[in-house]
Amino acid sequence: MSKNFDVVVIGGGPGGYIAAIRAAQLGFNTACIDEWKNEKGGPAPGGTCTNVGCIPSKALLQSSEHYEHASHGFAEHGIEVKGLGLNLEKMLGRKNTVVKQNNDGILYLFKKNKVTFFHGRGSFVKGDANGYEIKVAGAAEETITAKHVIVATGSNARALPGAEFDEKLILSNTGALSISEVPKKLGVIGAGVIGLEMGSVWRRLGAEVTVLEALPTFLGAVDEQIAKEAQKLLTKQGLAVNLGVKIGTIKAGKNSVSVEYTDAKGEAHTGEFDKLIISIGRTPNTIGLNAEGVGLKLDERGFIAVDGDCKTNLPNVWAVGDVVRGPMLAHKAEEEGVAVAERIAGQHGHVNFNTIPWVIYTSPEIAWVGKTEQQLKAEGVQYKAGTFPFLANGRARALGDTSGMVKFLADAKTDEILGVHIVGPMASELISEAVVAMEFRASSEDIARICHAHPSLSEATKEAALAVDKRALNF
Repeated sequence: MSKNFDVVVIGGGPGGYIAAIRAAQLGFNTACIDEWKNEKGGPAPGGTCTNVGCIPSKALLQSSEHYEHASHGFAEHGIEVKGLGLNLEKMLGRKNTVVKQNNDGILYLFKKNKVTFFHGRGSFVKGDANGYEIKVAGAAEETITAKHVIVATGSNARALPGAEFDEKLILSNTGALSISEVPKKLGVIGAGVIGLEMGSVWRRLGAEVTVLEALPTFLGAVDEQIAKEAQKLLTKQGLAVNLGVKIGTIKAGKNSVSVEYTDAKGEAHTGEFDKLIISIGRTPNTIGLNAEGVGLKLDERGFIAVDGDCKTNLPNVWAVGDVVRGPMLAHKAEEEGVAVAERIAGQHGHVNFNTIPWVIYTSPEIAWVGKTEQQLKAEGVQYKAGTFPFLANGRARALGDTSGMVKFLADAKTDEILGVHIVGPMASELISEAVVAMEFRASSEDIARICHAHPSLSEATKEAALAVDKRALNF
């Protein structure tokens, strides 16, 4: 086996494994290093996303949604369920199986594309424009060399000072995905994507969930109208969301956690929880990379400093994904990984940050792309808005899920689509049409003129586009 490579990727998450595959497709002798282990100590590539993030959370969200439908929703459809029970061990087992299928799928893709995989932790030893020496610390330590290095080491959950993760009582996303018994009372600090998704999973399974959020507004990055609708719907489901909270002392006892906090009115409270999930963001992972040893520059927040093309300050060293600036999204990492591999090949890889979609997989789902209404107002952009509720959509009625809406924002003069925001069923799938439209700089009129299948949820997208010109047909 050759130990000299054209491209070595450090990290096998969405950004890393995709970068390695694309580099190999382009004819480079490529290796990928990843240290993630499965329960048996074997390789588990896919990073946080596959192992303790996107994939397992969606598995549990799906399972818990089935459980809630069986508990509350089936009767409306004439389906009577008697003796309903919850086998949490089996549910978690299914989640683990889904994760392993994805791990194995990545290993298969490496083999298919002739990417050499090293199971261990990669770190810089030395190097310059002529090449880099990379140490792989695994079952047996070895050293490989690379002409180009792509760093894709991802991120770690941010802990609260004085409340470090033990993954038994105080949980990060990792522990939140593996609670062995449904807690009676679950506390969640942080009303972001992870907090809301994990809070939703355990609420559906029977936990009383209290979410504590420091910011005064709910989902401040989301379009305000959409966020208010989402908050109303999630609260109606039983998710208790407290905004403007100031967290005080957190104490872990033998079987519970107490959280002292003051609410938005300044009143003091103490919450007692069986489990506490802390989801207050993530920090770039450069631990053990030996960045300082080779002079790899980090910015003031600890991210690897890169330019618009993901180049670092070192020649032929690149970085992508959560470890660099920009949204911490798996699909953003993938796009950067492809773009960097193509740039190494002398092509013009491109990532448009303005058309990266965002999704929160609660029920209803929340998805958006482009500018929010509050952003357009702050920027002084003249715009038109159109909305259409799923309540007036035939397919949504048939599904029995008519919550939420689609919202279009278009330039007042040119009608170019500036943003699309959805809260409702299958929003994660519906948003793709908006992403494509915006990439082609389409107008709302373009979407309004395109034939959409009937009955389908996508008709709500067409109707919202029609509503920009105040000519919705079904509302």
